[in-house]
Amino acid sequence: MTLRRGLAALAALALSACQTLPDRAPKMAVWASSADASRKLERQADIRALPAATSVVDELVIDPGQPDQEIVGFGAAMTDSSALLLRDKLTPAAREALLRELFGTDGLALNFMRLPIGASDFSVRHYSLNDLAPGETDPQLTRFSMAEAEAAQIPMAQAARRVNPDLVLMASPWSAPAWMKDSASLIKGQLKPEHYGAYARYFARYLDAMDAAGLPVRYVSVQNEPDFEPANYPGMRVPPAARAAFIGQHLGPLLSARKHPVRVLDWDHNWDQPQQPLAVLADPVANPFVAGVAWHCYAGDPAAMETVRRAHPDKEVFFTECSGGQWAPNWGETLGWMIDNLIIAPSRAGSRGTLLWNLALDENYGPHLGGCGDCRGVVTIDSRSGAVTRNVEYYVLGHVSRFVRPGARRVASQGGGADLRHAAFRNPDGTLALVLRNGGKSAAALAIRSGGRAWQLSVPAGEVLTLVWPDEGTAR
Repeated sequence: MTLRRGLAALAALALSACQTLPDRAPKMAVWASSADASRKLERQADIRALPAATSVVDELVIDPGQPDQEIVGFGAAMTDSSALLLRDKLTPAAREALLRELFGTDGLALNFMRLPIGASDFSVRHYSLNDLAPGETDPQLTRFSMAEAEAAQIPMAQAARRVNPDLVLMASPWSAPAWMKDSASLIKGQLKPEHYGAYARYFARYLDAMDAAGLPVRYVSVQNEPDFEPANYPGMRVPPAARAAFIGQHLGPLLSARKHPVRVLDWDHNWDQPQQPLAVLADPVANPFVAGVAWHCYAGDPAAMETVRRAHPDKEVFFTECSGGQWAPNWGETLGWMIDNLIIAPSRAGSRGTLLWNLALDENYGPHLGGCGDCRGVVTIDSRSGAVTRNVEYYVLGHVSRFVRPGARRVASQGGGADLRHAAFRNPDGTLALVLRNGGKSAAALAIRSGGRAWQLSVPAGEVLTLVWPDEGTAR
């Protein structure tokens, strides 16, 4: 009986060990958004790891041993319109709650913000930081003024930075002051070469003022959309040769001499003309002062980013503007297109971050003066009630901003079948994050392999998933 009892005890112990072993295997946390909007960044049941993938499903292999670019972050633009809505249409408590939701680590954790230098189409009036009467000039910038920015944009950016002290700022002008241009207007025209020096000092004055406001800017672009002259809001055409001359002979040397150098991004425009940034980077004087290339979504194909990166692998890549709008009202279609083209494709092309356009707009897609009349913000703030609506753009950003932390590195991810889009990252804390979408018309059976473990799941058609798990070296 004693032997029998001993064998029974050993058997029970072995059974107990087998039952608890899966609990010690690393689990994969899952967040999902569905094409029919029934799930919006919704936590799903964890997936338990298996020793290896089976051969009956497609394998997606993650290799943390093949790191690529370091991630700066994800976010949107604090336009004048966004700032005014935050300042004027929310109570102080509601504003603080929304900023914590957007920028706090317990919320969306946005940590990248773009700021227009002067007015864009999402301003209530057209202005620069050095406006003069017709016929006047001011090469020494004696009438430079940050008053307009100090009214709303700067206080709201400061409020966001109090929530997230690691917020990274990028700034872009829509136009030089009118007196510097051949059109003598903020609308249309080009920068006169005799004012290149004054315009470089204009950037420096702006950056000094932002430093003084506790908002150090890390990146600037020379011009928002330099191949476009809008008819009814500030804009300026700056061809590649002019950008190269301005950067190489004026702006680059001035900014590199600052105590805290600011990095210059070229292009800041669409995927359809990679030859333009390539021309600037081919200039031997300008090239050393160009940190990287910024891209927008409104024409062309994301493949252009990889084309330029292959030619200049030492330069940074950023995606810096895309707006959703009522021209694309379908939730599932917009979700899928944005995840594929604004998150996954740029990341796989080396992008260090993604910026969408307006952080907030009102129920009338404004306020705006000229330009886009049906653009959508990341959130909508009702100008009458203060009610906040979280738009599809909110969830697009959330699928990556909450889980891919600053300092993460994109790592290799391969396979998964023809309809699967994906990008993988390793965070500084050792966790791995994978953003994927099933672009097919039927569910995809999938095994995700990382190291000696695999996780099996089925991904519904159109579904977007973010999956997070400990790297094999950090799993307990």
